[in-house]
Amino acid sequence: MTDAAAAQPRPTRLDRPAVGTALQFRWRKWDGGAHWVNDEVYLGSDRWGDWLGQPDGWRNVRPGLEFPADGPNVTLLPPSGDFAMTVHATPRRVRIYIDIAWDIRWDAGAPTGIDMDLDVVKAIDGRGLFIDDRDEWDEHRVRYGYPLDLVERLDALAVDLERRVAAAEAPFDDATADAWLAHLASLPGVPAPPRVEFPAPQGAVGPAA
Repeated sequence: MTDAAAAQPRPTRLDRPAVGTALQFRWRKWDGGAHWVNDEVYLGSDRWGDWLGQPDGWRNVRPGLEFPADGPNVTLLPPSGDFAMTVHATPRRVRIYIDIAWDIRWDAGAPTGIDMDLDVVKAIDGRGLFIDDRDEWDEHRVRYGYPLDLVERLDALAVDLERRVAAAEAPFDDATADAWLAHLASLPGVPAPPRVEFPAPQGAVGPAA
């Protein structure tokens, strides 16, 4: 099978939402704490896994921070559940951003996963290709008590993904993601999911009446 054939959309699985369904990809930290929630639309799947799309302006939210997508992007969720690769269509700084993860899975028709700090980044602003947030990784693996075998596995995964991105191996090549970006652009207008509201921190004082 050629890479082009492998990248063709497959029929929607019965345990996945219909193509064009708006959903939210919910991240959490190792201790269960809330993390990013990304507004997405389900695009379908191929040999590499499931693909989500985020139209320009859709929200990315976490406690205390929110920003809209600066241009459309697509995200690959592979069956391994140990990373999520986002590719931007018209990047100003970054083309590829890979979140190293754990336990990415589908729950009640939407994806969820644990953010594991390390990121593989392909920037176009002069920084090149690199593994990011090693300081956060070193801090959190002590704070949260990451299992040693998991630390070793994800360390090796980050290095291997960096190599595969550098070699432009599918699905880390431009053609694979660009086909899904074109698919996102071809969808009729989809309303974004409802706005996410995080509970106020305990002890927070509201505005005066």
